[in-house]
Amino acid sequence: MLTDQLNYIPIFMQCLLAVGFVAGTIVVSGKLGPKRRSETKDRNFECGIESVGNARIPFSVKYFLVAILFVLFDVEVIFLYPWAINFQELGIEGLIKMIIFMLLLLVGFFYILKKKALEWE
Repeated sequence: MLTDQLNYIPIFMQCLLAVGFVAGTIVVSGKLGPKRRSETKDRNFECGIESVGNARIPFSVKYFLVAILFVLFDVEVIFLYPWAINFQELGIEGLIKMIIFMLLLLVGFFYILKKKALEWE
């Protein structure tokens, strides 16, 4: 039981390092960051164009739909990496399962194209 718990020490150390890095970066940026404030420095600036009007305009649902579809297909592509690394160990059974997985991805992609979810109006 003790050896199983010792296997988690590297994971705990990596999480501790990540949280420590983020906290350290926030603390250091607060201490070393700029201190002088002015109206000109605090004004919003984007692309060299002055801001006009309200920033809270509604976005089209298409924008969010394309973003969600991008994340969905991007995450599904991530599943290809472990398969590619273990390709020889998985053998023909792994190849058949990956072909089924890719066919399901293609069915989903063609469904999205048929529903015209990726077309801008």
